[in-house]
Amino acid sequence: MSILPQKNQLGFFEIRLESIGGLGANLAGKMLAEAGVLGLGLNGANFSSYGSEKKGTPVKSFVRFCDPDVEIRDHSPIEQPHVIGIFHETLYKTVDVISGLTSEGIVLINSERDFESVKTDLQLEYGTLAIVDALTIAVEEKTKVNTAMLGALFRICDFLNPDAMRKVIRQTFEKKYPHLVERNIRTFERGYREVRFQSLQPSAKITGHTFSRPSARLGYETQEIGGVLTAQANSILKDLSGSRQGFLPQFEQEKCIHCAACDTACPDFCFVWEEGEDKRGRKQMFLKGIDYQYCKGCLKCIEACPTNALSELREEHGYAEMNRTPHRFPYLSGGIL
Repeated sequence: MSILPQKNQLGFFEIRLESIGGLGANLAGKMLAEAGVLGLGLNGANFSSYGSEKKGTPVKSFVRFCDPDVEIRDHSPIEQPHVIGIFHETLYKTVDVISGLTSEGIVLINSERDFESVKTDLQLEYGTLAIVDALTIAVEEKTKVNTAMLGALFRICDFLNPDAMRKVIRQTFEKKYPHLVERNIRTFERGYREVRFQSLQPSAKITGHTFSRPSARLGYETQEIGGVLTAQANSILKDLSGSRQGFLPQFEQEKCIHCAACDTACPDFCFVWEEGEDKRGRKQMFLKGIDYQYCKGCLKCIEACPTNALSELREEHGYAEMNRTPHRFPYLSGGIL
């Protein structure tokens, strides 16, 4: 008898993790596959897909499970997953995170928001939505988001054995980071307990989010004759909010001395300046705020600030602050959601 609750036509139960570099989705995929193989005796496979190996860039991790008598010979990216785990909730702005989701699929997202606002942003109309505040759990336990997401994934994939995951966590951390073993087990258990679910009833017109491979704009078949660049380099439409790992700088204008140390340290020119006059009537540039559309949350500006005018802020708690911030381009939103 099969252990797996669902399988596609090839006999696989498939999971796709959507994340950014630095949140540990690659390691989470490896640990998830290892727990299924060693804990249940399933056949399993895991691999990841990413571009440049740096924090903030999109990452996909794929996990396949099948019964022991089925051989895995498919190592292509997962296009129609049974479960999608979204480690960073603003990824939907730049990546079609629920692409290929079936009508019975489950979407797990790291967020502290309510179901309605998450459904609206993801344009999710069917399936099951699961929400876990993995970032808060990780901050409180002094660990990373990935272990809390693993706990929630084990609650979703109830055919997996949580005890096997606890064993994998111990084996992963006990040699190099023994002080992190119990923290990560607590994080895993909190993710398992604190995940919330809501089932969505699809209308008759809903057929599913079909998967589509994005075609290269400048490939050998799509490049303009002569190699002409039709879209010049610019950053006006760039939104880096999906690169943040849950924290951003908060600006307190009354503490600022307009020394520009933050602007010098900022790699993305996020700070908005305005020309004015000081008390003696001399012209000077005054810092007005941060354009969060361009901020990727590196927090280098906080380290550079000599007056504590910049401090660390949880991203979910910064909506009102961002709405008050002046933007270089008024027709663009500098918010994150």
